[in-house]
Amino acid sequence: MHKIFSSRARSLNGAVAAAILAVCAGVAAPSARANDVIVLNSAEATLSLIDQATHQVVGTIPTGKEPHHLMATPDNKSLIVANSVSNDLMFVDPKTGKVQSRVEGIEDPYQLGFSPDKKWFVTTGLRLDRLDVYHYDAATNGLTLAKRLPLATMPSHMAFTKDGRTVFVTLQVSGEVAAVDLPTQTVLWKMPVGKTPAGLWFTPKEKYLLVGMTGEDDVAVIDWRSRAVVKRIKTGEGAHNFRSLDDGRHVLVSNRLANTISIIDEESLTNVGDIAGLLPGPDDMELTADKRYLWVTFRFAKHVGVIDMATKKLVQTIKVGRSPHGIYFYDRAPITAPNGA
Repeated sequence: MHKIFSSRARSLNGAVAAAILAVCAGVAAPSARANDVIVLNSAEATLSLIDQATHQVVGTIPTGKEPHHLMATPDNKSLIVANSVSNDLMFVDPKTGKVQSRVEGIEDPYQLGFSPDKKWFVTTGLRLDRLDVYHYDAATNGLTLAKRLPLATMPSHMAFTKDGRTVFVTLQVSGEVAAVDLPTQTVLWKMPVGKTPAGLWFTPKEKYLLVGMTGEDDVAVIDWRSRAVVKRIKTGEGAHNFRSLDDGRHVLVSNRLANTISIIDEESLTNVGDIAGLLPGPDDMELTADKRYLWVTFRFAKHVGVIDMATKKLVQTIKVGRSPHGIYFYDRAPITAPNGA
């Protein structure tokens, strides 16, 4: 097995290097506060640091090419930025965005995730039609490649079962969802779900698996145990990614082409309302700790938006870089992200 370690020693003062690069690029150096919001600008190979209180961009630092998704390590001491075209992972300080280290040789990491049991680290290779599965060593943040699993076509988003044994993956071009057994790194099954499936989300107790149908205008409801689509919830064109409302009952789905966000009742499996009046391309979302505001990246508008959840209105936009995608709040850092970002 090929072994790769996220050693801080390999970076040789990554924070200093990032500061030098920032100066050379003519961008602001990152702040040292712990309340900043981190946003990935996929088309500019940068991340923006936004002060959560003032909504001001306080820093911009380089990443690798096409950073799309990000997530915290299980100990929350590092934030991993997946640079899909640079074929590497960049570990940054989740409080400040400063670079800690880089791990090379991670090919095409479009989406990434840790299994809830912390045994596995998985990346989807969107352009390589592959799923890469690594053994994860929590003590060292070490990654040991277990298998590179062909998985056509265009594997995209992921969702893990709570026991950490199975990961579900959407295949955008073939219009399928695949179930992969992690202990054996084998494909258990594939099933067709529709045009361009993307984000995945489990309803409570893992009863159903929801799939954002980016090539359609709905969310597919899958009984994954019987491998059947049991319902389609009409949302808006380009249904893409999910974010829980943290109330035990509702989940949001961003509709990238309709420029809306739909609110889905996870019990009745119905759309109970839409948030409209948004900028083009709503994608990834995050709630503030008090649940009062929803932040959303607008992939096609170079902005991040702030939505007042009491009125369901967009109250502010913040200019960032081109094609903003992943978003992260330090004060909402998850131990794992079983449903993807």
